Amino acid sequence: MNVELLKRLCETPGVPGREERVRALIEKEVKGLFDNVEVDALGSLICTRAPRAAKKGGSKKTTAKKPTGGKGEPPRVMLLCHMDEIGFYVSSIDEKGFVFLDPAGGFDTRNLFSRRVLVCTDKGDYQAVMNPGGRPIHISGPEERNKVPEVKEFFVDTGMTADEVKKKIQIGDYVVMDEPLIEIGQKVVSKALDNRVACWLGIEAVRTLEKSGAGHSCEVVVAFTTQEEVGLRGARTASYSVRPDIGIGIDVTLACDTPGVPAAERVTEHGKGFALHIKDASFISDFGLVNDLEAVAKKKKVPYQRSILARGGQDGAAAQQAAAGARAVGVTVGTRYIHTVTEMVDKTDLAAARDVLAAYLEQVG
Repeated sequence: MNVELLKRLCETPGVPGREERVRALIEKEVKGLFDNVEVDALGSLICTRAPRAAKKGGSKKTTAKKPTGGKGEPPRVMLLCHMDEIGFYVSSIDEKGFVFLDPAGGFDTRNLFSRRVLVCTDKGDYQAVMNPGGRPIHISGPEERNKVPEVKEFFVDTGMTADEVKKKIQIGDYVVMDEPLIEIGQKVVSKALDNRVACWLGIEAVRTLEKSGAGHSCEVVVAFTTQEEVGLRGARTASYSVRPDIGIGIDVTLACDTPGVPAAERVTEHGKGFALHIKDASFISDFGLVNDLEAVAKKKKVPYQRSILARGGQDGAAAQQAAAGARAVGVTVGTRYIHTVTEMVDKTDLAAARDVLAAYLEQVG
């Protein structure tokens, strides 16, 4: 498994609207895998791969499918993988040089205390720390200690003088958590697994397909999208442009198989395979596609679990609703501690998602 690629993806900063560093990394990785690569007006990277004949010695197709493309054209299958991670924009700098923030994405402030962060600017990146305003525990009262601060109460301390800060940092620069990816046991832990996991899958699934020599009858479009964490914005414009026949939203989902969560609310469990999306607050998967992916998973002996998420949404909804609409489904990876710096995935679940996507693309059309 190419964990080194996942590490580079996760450790590259890129908040909604500022995904350019992640996009540049992906552009280098996908060379030779696609026939056309372009960047749209919102910054999404649209990578298109035409149908391929099987190479000599390549694997045989698993299932015959009727083309779904219009006017006899091959079906167009779009994988949607958002590049952005939750983060902040610099909103103000006070007279002492402390930096205040505006969030880009949803945060649970219980997880923001005493964090190392990276302030990203055109002049360079600056390490800093984040804390909420207020008295330390030694001199605070019970009421203050028990209060959970709001996001707007957190600030960044760069360690620089006010003059230095104002020379180097300006309103509109962005801030991300500063934590490395690590491997522990069978797990990978990092910030930004939401959704660099999908970026990894978009690359590695096509790479697996290419290496197999199997060929594919569909046109494959992998869209590395922008601004998902603030409303599926990049996916909407990309999907309207691509107009897929089939859209597959690739993302992480909750894995609440941890203490304190009832079994009925776990959504997914680690080690049980990729999650086959049934519904969330943004879209309901096409059940024909659910059945197709399930059949491929069973035939290839790829472990999977079905999942329903009560709240939240993902890019598959944008593909489903673009232009005249498309059939859509979600392939997700159960992730513990989402939207923290300790997001955790199981490597076997990640491999399962990669393998089912590659196998499905091989047999569509």
